Amino acid sequence: MIPIADLLEIAAITGGTGLVIAAAGLALMWVIRDRSVGAMLAVVAAVTVAATLGGVVATTFKMLINPHDRSVVLTVVAVGGMVGFGVALLLARRVVADSRRLLKAVQIVPMFGQFTPPEGRMPTELATISKALEEAHESLREARERERALDASRRELVAWVSHDLRTPLAGLRAMAEALEDGIIDDPATVQRYYGQIRLEAGRLTQMVDDLFELSRINAGALSLSRHRIGLDDLVADTLAGVEALARAKGVRLHGASQGMLPVEVDSGEVGRALRNLVVNAIRHTPADGSVSVQAGVVDGMACVSVSDACGGIPEDDLPRVFEVAFRGSAARTPGPDGGAGLGLAIARGIVEAHMGAIGVCNTGPGCRFMIRLPLSV
Repeated sequence: MIPIADLLEIAAITGGTGLVIAAAGLALMWVIRDRSVGAMLAVVAAVTVAATLGGVVATTFKMLINPHDRSVVLTVVAVGGMVGFGVALLLARRVVADSRRLLKAVQIVPMFGQFTPPEGRMPTELATISKALEEAHESLREARERERALDASRRELVAWVSHDLRTPLAGLRAMAEALEDGIIDDPATVQRYYGQIRLEAGRLTQMVDDLFELSRINAGALSLSRHRIGLDDLVADTLAGVEALARAKGVRLHGASQGMLPVEVDSGEVGRALRNLVVNAIRHTPADGSVSVQAGVVDGMACVSVSDACGGIPEDDLPRVFEVAFRGSAARTPGPDGGAGLGLAIARGIVEAHMGAIGVCNTGPGCRFMIRLPLSV
């Protein structure tokens, strides 16, 4: 049995030799820290083999074994070290090759293209990086598509607003010049001109208000003052506010609610969104038609649906209904009391700011718009 003192001495010699070699290996790795991972793995393997050989050599001399046995031990350790070093080099070569395949897959991605992960199996870490790159490229692609869609909507909005501004401004200018030059002196006509000027000014004010509201929504500057309120109260207030418009159009209004539906919202903003939907429904429902507003609970969320008799929306247009300045067809173009086609876009922005959802589908004689908001507990 080897004495404890000898074991401690051997451990000290082996540990000291290993620490010296490890320090040298760390220093070398610091020098080559910006080189490939293959070179670093080679250094790690070399340090492991050198530390093992150094410890064995020191131990064999300390144990004073005969030269033959010492040669056998050193040969076995050297062969084992070379095998380990070779395995480490193969591993380093594979890691470097997989890294280069991953880099090539990233480099060949075209502008605005989709990242395709390299074929074949890779180490878990590289596979995770590849998956993260795929998800990042997908997010970038979706962001670019949203940016292009937003840019297209912005250009469309400018075109529509320019058109809608020119029409009332031209009318206002013509009527003002006629009144100023005294061309119109009939009291009834003068009074009609004044009334028309007031209506056009009101329409321009509404358009400016809509543009301002939409700009706040798009800039993320919509300030919400939330408080607990019953959704059925919002429905009742909205129907009361549009009753005159519906009566003038000859449209029947129907409202129903499944009782008190508590929601934590900005009543002014959500009321505006709901009013936009109801006014939109009234405008596109023919005389003697009906508009129904229903409030209830669907899938654990407070839901308000607005159904009209507009004749439906073409299926191709349904995904674009809430886009800025979308009008779809002449039948859905605002009339003299309309805005700039921003009502539905504003409604979507307000609802989404409340962590809700808004949608539309064709049903019966027209379409149904739906607002879903989280119930307040």
